[in-house]
Amino acid sequence: LGLLLILMGMAMLIPASVDIIYNNKDWEVFVLSSAIAIFLGGLMSIPTRDVGGNLNKRELLILIPLAWITMPSIATLPIYTSELGLSFTDAYFESLSGMTTTGATILSNLDNAPPGILLWRSILQWMGGIGIVIMASGLLPIAQVGGMQLLQLEFDSRMEKILPRTAQLSLVIVLLYSAITLVCACLYFIFGMSGFDAINHAMTTVATGGYSTHDASIGYFNNDKIIITSIIFMI
Repeated sequence: LGLLLILMGMAMLIPASVDIIYNNKDWEVFVLSSAIAIFLGGLMSIPTRDVGGNLNKRELLILIPLAWITMPSIATLPIYTSELGLSFTDAYFESLSGMTTTGATILSNLDNAPPGILLWRSILQWMGGIGIVIMASGLLPIAQVGGMQLLQLEFDSRMEKILPRTAQLSLVIVLLYSAITLVCACLYFIFGMSGFDAINHAMTTVATGGYSTHDASIGYFNNDKIIITSIIFMI
């Protein structure tokens, strides 16, 4: 969990950089939130770095829900402290909806929202989308959750051999997921989106989350090529 928080904190520096480029003062809340996330992650991970050993099934089943509670909680910080002026409940709803790729939003007037917040919402959906895939393909078979026991037939019965193979599988998924997102963004840009819109919509398209930088969503562009591209990359 500590390592996940550190990764979350590092990811916050991306929208912070965008806000600096666009001369938006919200870069400060991203930097502060990043520092808090990295500090908390360090407190959790550094003292336990030498413990060693692999996760057993019980620990794995605890880790999954804890991760899906902890990560959105930290992701809420920049949304809550931004110039949007949201309550903590609304900010948490937005981040949790993003990370679970649900796509429901309480925000309006997205066309005039801070660019860093728009990008952060897209990043949350992108990370949530790949998190669900990795959990389903790598972690759940180990834990023998639901019908995922079938996938465990691909693994050796010994746990110490399963986890390294899961790590390799996760790395392949990350690379493939990133490559698909990059191709999608390039096509969006070619078909008329701005670079900022293309990157945001590519991340939320591949994650099938639906967050957008405009209130009218994909309909804002009124472009059949963009719509067809979104269909293909959602599939």
